[in-house]
Amino acid sequence: MIPRMPSIFKLLPAYLLTVCLQIPSFTAHAQEVPVPAAPQLDARGYLLVDHNSGAILAESNADERLEPASLTKIMTAYVVFRELAKGKLSLDDEVLISEKAWRTGGSKMFIEVGKRVTISDLLHGMIVQSGNDASVALAEHIAGTEATFAELMNSHAERLGMNDTHFVNATGLPDPEHYITPRDIVKVTTATIREFPEYYAWYALPDFTYNNIKQANRNRLLGQDPSVDGVKTGHTQAAGYCLVASALREGQRLTSVVMGTNSESSRARDSLALLNYGYRFFETHNPYPGGLPLEQLRIWSGDTTELPVGPLRDLFITIPRGKYAELTAELQPAGTINAPVAWGDMVGEIVFKLGDTEIKREPAVALADVGRGGILRRALDSVLQLF
Repeated sequence: MIPRMPSIFKLLPAYLLTVCLQIPSFTAHAQEVPVPAAPQLDARGYLLVDHNSGAILAESNADERLEPASLTKIMTAYVVFRELAKGKLSLDDEVLISEKAWRTGGSKMFIEVGKRVTISDLLHGMIVQSGNDASVALAEHIAGTEATFAELMNSHAERLGMNDTHFVNATGLPDPEHYITPRDIVKVTTATIREFPEYYAWYALPDFTYNNIKQANRNRLLGQDPSVDGVKTGHTQAAGYCLVASALREGQRLTSVVMGTNSESSRARDSLALLNYGYRFFETHNPYPGGLPLEQLRIWSGDTTELPVGPLRDLFITIPRGKYAELTAELQPAGTINAPVAWGDMVGEIVFKLGDTEIKREPAVALADVGRGGILRRALDSVLQLF
């Protein structure tokens, strides 16, 4: 339980109070291990991030604009998933295959011009077989042309905060105006896993058969590490060999991005090196569930005198393995809290420290609506605030 403040403090302005929060107890699964430097990879850019906390565990050139090749299809699929969620599409809808889609070069699922193929099959062909033909067919069905679909992709990229990304096609085929950064590709990958877990499961499929042609998933890590359940490979001569990988071990999910390596084996080896480094030396905890009060703060001129305050969403924190006992948290109110206050209004911050070092701040919000009090309550609180 969070320790309650002595009643004398209830008369003090909220901004004068810093509430020490109790960190829930945790039984360590591993002893403390010193954290060495992250692996140095022979790649143009790479990134390792904890899925829930967003903590960056390793990076190099993470903000450099690079050719994504078929990593593009993570966004292509995400746009389709959004259309499905809105009810604008159904997995059973049939798509008429154009000559343009049929003729698209590179990897294929081998659809045929003039035939009708379901959205479900096209998604499987794009996700598992990396079919460029499937990508174009989906783009044309949703937006009329691939170029218009690319505008949708860019709109979603902007909404997700992918500020160094620009798409001109749905496939990732080379174009000087088609680029993404390792940091940005993590954003759409995270959104996919979080928003569409039922569709994300398709990224773990080992193979897919269409038109009597069976093709294996190009992500080698699926067969090497049972904790890996995605995500997508990419390759062109200009982009090199790329891989976005995500793994789930003992409840902790990490996502790695490796771009611009020189072979299929190196992109798999480098991705596994990043994932193993992250799991070996870091752990992630959820000390405070979202929506549960951490403390009752004084609210003035309201129809009640106490306001429940806590995180809006689950709070995840990533720390070096074995350091949980050194983790502390404080609730720092933003200032005097006056009614009215609506549920979800930010009223302060939860500050995490590891030892004496601040490592993260998260918003603390009102977890109830508090309206204005009556005339007597407002008058009494006005007098109290003078002191």
